[in-house]
Amino acid sequence: MPDDRSIQVAGLVREFKGGIKAVDGIDLSVAGGEIYGFLGPNGAGKSTTVKVLTTLLPPSAGTATVAGHDVARDGAKVRASIGVALQDVALDPLLTGREHMRLQAGLQGIPRADRAARGNDLLERVGLADAADRKSSTYSGGMRRRLDLALALLHGPRILFLDEPTTGLDVQSRTALWDEVARLSREEGTTVFLTTQYLEEADVLADRVGIIDRGVIVAEGTPAALKAQVSRPTVEVIPRDAEDCAATGAALAPFGEQVAERTAGSVAVRLRSGADQLAEIVRALDVADVAVAHLALHEPTLDDVFLAKTGRSLEGAGDEPDQAPPPPEPKRPERAAA
Repeated sequence: MPDDRSIQVAGLVREFKGGIKAVDGIDLSVAGGEIYGFLGPNGAGKSTTVKVLTTLLPPSAGTATVAGHDVARDGAKVRASIGVALQDVALDPLLTGREHMRLQAGLQGIPRADRAARGNDLLERVGLADAADRKSSTYSGGMRRRLDLALALLHGPRILFLDEPTTGLDVQSRTALWDEVARLSREEGTTVFLTTQYLEEADVLADRVGIIDRGVIVAEGTPAALKAQVSRPTVEVIPRDAEDCAATGAALAPFGEQVAERTAGSVAVRLRSGADQLAEIVRALDVADVAVAHLALHEPTLDDVFLAKTGRSLEGAGDEPDQAPPPPEPKRPERAAA
């Protein structure tokens, strides 16, 4: 019997006019109760994948089941099983937080006797109880995001899709949302599919991570396992004179293989023997007569995994949004335990 909290994807493709493949044959499996972090730069295919899995876009090829239902054939059943908070928060500026909850409860068919209690409980959980009777037009960006999350949870979905939910939020709002997402997985067994550009978000929240680039999954596993694949630290050097980059690279070459620059004007090398080479590196730079403006040792991160798999940095990579124009008529954080 299919797991009613799982997501199964095989050979999924979403192609747009002009042969643009925003998603190019991906496979993934998300277990019930798991927080799955879908990580990648803008334009990688994250949002397009979410739109297919939530039935907002039909797949061009491949299969996908959500809560045991095929996204192409059983759209209504999929939508009844999921909660969705997309990048663009769609709220009515004239309605209060409480009125939004009441309207959503009616649309979801929640019994009238249960609507007020359910809505009040969720407003409390996302920290909006004191602002519940204010119009949403007066809410900050973080408050709007939290109200959107509460609306997505109102009908008690088994699977929750969050598409870059913390983009643009301040640290306090981001942390509050992380806490609620982790609680949902830990205490209620909710499966969470989370897309993000933030390395820290994926590292803190996700049980497993899939890294997508140009429509293809380039790495998948637990954050710890992925970082272990590039377990050696990286030393980054920014010479005072930009013309010394070549000399810096030559001086660092004996200590490891050069990787894509982390910041403009820097030279980065993944060390063969670890941090105990730092003293030798400083001496080598001195011998090469390279004046150093900045030298830093970086422990492995998910960005290092992305660098190793794609040859470029994740943060700041890709300036274009997913190639995902809306269809003409849509078919209608404590870390979670493994």
